[in-house]
Amino acid sequence: MNKLFYLFLFVFYPLILFSQQCELKISGRVQEMNCLDPIPFANVYFKEAEIGATSDENGFFQIPLICQGSFHVVVSQIGCKTREFYIVLEQDTTLLLKIEQYSQIMDELAIASTVIEAPTTQSSIHLDAHEISQYSDRNMANILENLAGVSTIKNGNNIAKPVVNGLYGDRLILLNNGVAQSGQQWGPDHSPEIDPLAAGKITVIKGVSALAYQGNNLGSAIIVNAPKIDNEPHLHGSVRYFFESNGIGNGLNLRMQKHHQKFAWSFSGTAKKKGDSRAASYFLTNTGATEGDFTLQTEYSHNASLKSKLFFSSFNAHLGVLRGAHIGNLADLEEALVRSEPFYAKDYFSYQINAPFQKVNHHLLKWQTTFLLDESHKFDLTHAVQWDLRKEFDVRRAGRSLRPAMSLNQTSNFTELKYNGYLFNDWEVSSGFQINVMNNFNEPGTGILPLIPDYKSNKLGIFILAIKKIEQFNFELGGRYDYLDQRVATITRGIVKEIKRYHNNVSNVGLSGGAKYIFSNSLNLSYNIGLASRNPGINELYSFGLHQGVSGIEEGDPDLVREEALKNTLSLSGKINSKILFEILYFDQAIENYIFLNPQNQFRTTIRGSYPVFKYAQTRARILGLDFTSAFLFTEKINASFKASYLKGTDTQNNIPLIYLPSNNLFFSFNYQVPKVGQWSQITFELNNKYIFEQKNILSEQDFASPPKGYNLTGIKISGERRFSGNPFNMFLRIDNLFNVSYRDYLNRLRYFTDDLGINTVLGLNLNF
Repeated sequence: MNKLFYLFLFVFYPLILFSQQCELKISGRVQEMNCLDPIPFANVYFKEAEIGATSDENGFFQIPLICQGSFHVVVSQIGCKTREFYIVLEQDTTLLLKIEQYSQIMDELAIASTVIEAPTTQSSIHLDAHEISQYSDRNMANILENLAGVSTIKNGNNIAKPVVNGLYGDRLILLNNGVAQSGQQWGPDHSPEIDPLAAGKITVIKGVSALAYQGNNLGSAIIVNAPKIDNEPHLHGSVRYFFESNGIGNGLNLRMQKHHQKFAWSFSGTAKKKGDSRAASYFLTNTGATEGDFTLQTEYSHNASLKSKLFFSSFNAHLGVLRGAHIGNLADLEEALVRSEPFYAKDYFSYQINAPFQKVNHHLLKWQTTFLLDESHKFDLTHAVQWDLRKEFDVRRAGRSLRPAMSLNQTSNFTELKYNGYLFNDWEVSSGFQINVMNNFNEPGTGILPLIPDYKSNKLGIFILAIKKIEQFNFELGGRYDYLDQRVATITRGIVKEIKRYHNNVSNVGLSGGAKYIFSNSLNLSYNIGLASRNPGINELYSFGLHQGVSGIEEGDPDLVREEALKNTLSLSGKINSKILFEILYFDQAIENYIFLNPQNQFRTTIRGSYPVFKYAQTRARILGLDFTSAFLFTEKINASFKASYLKGTDTQNNIPLIYLPSNNLFFSFNYQVPKVGQWSQITFELNNKYIFEQKNILSEQDFASPPKGYNLTGIKISGERRFSGNPFNMFLRIDNLFNVSYRDYLNRLRYFTDDLGINTVLGLNLNF
């Protein structure tokens, strides 16, 4: 019987092979994901079939004979992110495979879309998931700070906010997966409650308006998007780990995803822990941090025209604040401002976090349904709920340091109906109606009058944006109207405490326009103009008390009026012989009734210690600057980039400088790539240097201490990739502040008391599966 069976196989096996139809012809092209340029000499490999091909100089490839079936196709090339596709072959097929270049240089010269999927006239830069993973030890603001035109305002290294073209806080909109981040964004000590390792891309729009989004935006926006779920029926993901020497920190991130026929899901979870950071010559006592975050997103396709998405994110952090920034009496405070080393600096490392510290929890739940009416018209219905809980703990007497000095609870409900499509002679239009209901209140039991009062707000908004391309011109127009109803309950500061109520009703209008002229594939010119207004923030109007973010007493002014801003930008970008790429952006913004935190020439002693006093004030202001980004592609293995940012702010009403604006800076990096060494590939050596100029556009009497001297930081990075059991494994080693320079940064609010971070070595591992 067995002999007959083997004889049957011997006779009919060739027919069985033939029946598998291993004669399919596969052809295709490999392109760069963002600019759509062809990728020459890319490797295209079908894992299950164990065959492959190499694209020609125009990106085309062919595989003449392959069987029917399901395949994982791996596409790789020097300087590009290796990408895997899942395809099912039943007949001769032509493939278009898009991969992304590793080089951040290319990303920073890309022009991205703000609202609808069409070229915008506004300038932008972005970081992809690979670039983010190379800085997995940093928070979101610190990841962005090496981009041209982007800085950070800090309260130590753990707590930082991004600054774009000189604006931050309420003036800069932050979008988390398409929803304006709602939380206690008013303080410089309130970092964005977003895990950057859960992002697929972070985009910074350095424009004149972000009219599609609610908020008090005066021009620029930061957009954090979750990665797209690949159409892949198998479970895939990645594991990332990092270790940093400064603070002896560790972090772990896990990402997983799976796509079924109609249902898809992805998950990301992050855990981080670090202890006291270290300046060049001493420990920064009580600057440890712990963090635990996760995101979950799902997609369900009801049919070809209807799709629903659900997104949930949870951010949870415990952040220490430098102990030496909270001083017990006036004499010690005056001494602390001139000391070379802060008070309470210990000569040993610790993971322990004592008062002062912060506990922050932020949760976002978003539901979105998309309906495709046809190929030219789309509707989106979105509802999002956000919960933000913030507790700040100060050094208090009688064992009360574990009792929060501030405990804020905020909830917001946001609903949007949006339309995208082609109307009016092929104008691409995006319009929407939005409602946002917010409730912010202080939890009882702190034993201290609240810094920020309780308030409720209802906000309605409508917007319309339109883009049209006419030959070599792109035109962009937009408008927005907002109505805000806000009710506030404050407590008077006199001997007899009373509740004083405010009812604010305000309307705001925003307008923008832009044009882009494409001279050729190598050169284009863009001009944008935008009119926007911003209501005073709740802290600017009503704050009163000790604020960790300024390490001082902060006082608002209920008589402040709204800001009105007019911004112009002019951008020229292009390339020369495909070897030199560049972008030059000039911006000029005039702001009427500009609100700023003005240091007072006084100190105040309370039962919680002695602190400098800051009050909010208004003036007429002008902020102008120039961002320059360039890339030099010397060979396939050698490239370099150079960035420069110049900014000047003037109080035109009093003819004096504006305070707390970024210093001018230069950044240079040199990269050398080795295609392959043994089993390692994509090996990159990077040497970078950043120079921050001294902020001289300031008067000595405008601050408690003179601006620090300029400083120069050098860093190196080595990265490479290899495969384990067919799975890509990436490793990097990065050293920041290589020469352990002692320095203080003008926008770090702790610069009054301490130096900034010393040398830091970071090891990162990333395994995809």
